[in-house]
Amino acid sequence: MSIKSIKILNVMAFQRQWNKNNEDSKEFDSKKGDIISQGFALKFCDGINILIGENGAGKTTILKMIYAATQWSMSKKDAGKTQRLTQFFSHNLSDVDLLKNKSGDGYAYFEVSDGRHKFTDSLSHKEILDCGDWFGLNIPSVFIPTMEMLSHSQGFLALNQKYKLPFDSTQVDIIVNASLPESRQLPDYMNTILGKISDVIDGTILMENDTFYVLKKDGRKMDFSLEAEGLRKLGLLWKLIRNGLLENGTVLLWDEPEANLNPELFPIVVDILLELETAGVQIFIATHSYNLAKWFEIRRKFKEQVQYHNLYKETSEVEKEYLLPEESISQETGVFGKSAYYLSELNGNKIVDADDRLLDEALKKNLGD
Repeated sequence: MSIKSIKILNVMAFQRQWNKNNEDSKEFDSKKGDIISQGFALKFCDGINILIGENGAGKTTILKMIYAATQWSMSKKDAGKTQRLTQFFSHNLSDVDLLKNKSGDGYAYFEVSDGRHKFTDSLSHKEILDCGDWFGLNIPSVFIPTMEMLSHSQGFLALNQKYKLPFDSTQVDIIVNASLPESRQLPDYMNTILGKISDVIDGTILMENDTFYVLKKDGRKMDFSLEAEGLRKLGLLWKLIRNGLLENGTVLLWDEPEANLNPELFPIVVDILLELETAGVQIFIATHSYNLAKWFEIRRKFKEQVQYHNLYKETSEVEKEYLLPEESISQETGVFGKSAYYLSELNGNKIVDADDRLLDEALKKNLGD
């Protein structure tokens, strides 16, 4: 089972989109040329989905919406998984109205679907709607946040239960997942992946007395917080695999895996994630790195294994008949999405544009010298 699509309307950056209808609609009372409103929508591949786009375009928001939906799918098994979307942004947020976009115009919701079932969270009604058999699907998922959390593990979970710490559920959950007991037996291919990560971090990860350590191959036991942050990220991945959390049917969501990671390690991380995908893990990544994104295109075994989703903001003047004449032309800014199997097919790709500008500047500099 995999996540197939997401729809979003009037939540955070995802404002209502106004477009000119290109054809007569069979479902709605609209004709060709009419101005119609739509929500944001994306379709995903079963393999690795890479979200790219400028800051504030909603990449992390999409990851957290998918994570929230998968957590609710476990509600019959674990009632503690049933948290509203606000909790995945901050435990200090209690009003879902804060997640509605600034226009506050109309209905606000998001919907995640696996193609047969769907999960709908209505921020307008402040309740979960139209979920059918979603509860009980038990879709296992792991979210790796941008902030490295294992260095803060000592006493964290106990304190978080007692006090309202300024962390969101993704940051709490990653400590919980890393703290779980190790799996008794792993498939051979998982042990192979563990070996590759172990070679990079020069050891393995263990937990003692609520604290994580890197057990180096020469026998030294290093406090996790003393390890280089990029290697800590790989150490976390090692622990999640060792705990049996990244197996067939799991959804892995990783926010900015390139953060604090030496670019020479990108191909290693890409190869590991491609192997996990081959093993049946569906993966969602949000990134600002052209190099990381391109490595997936180079290393994948077949085109459909990796799909790119470019999120971009667009402002347009749209005529709305229901407004007063002097207000009939309205500036509307919304987030749009375009998907492709090749980076070169994504127009308005900010990370590619940034690389092109750098190359142009370098050429001008060299020619000037």
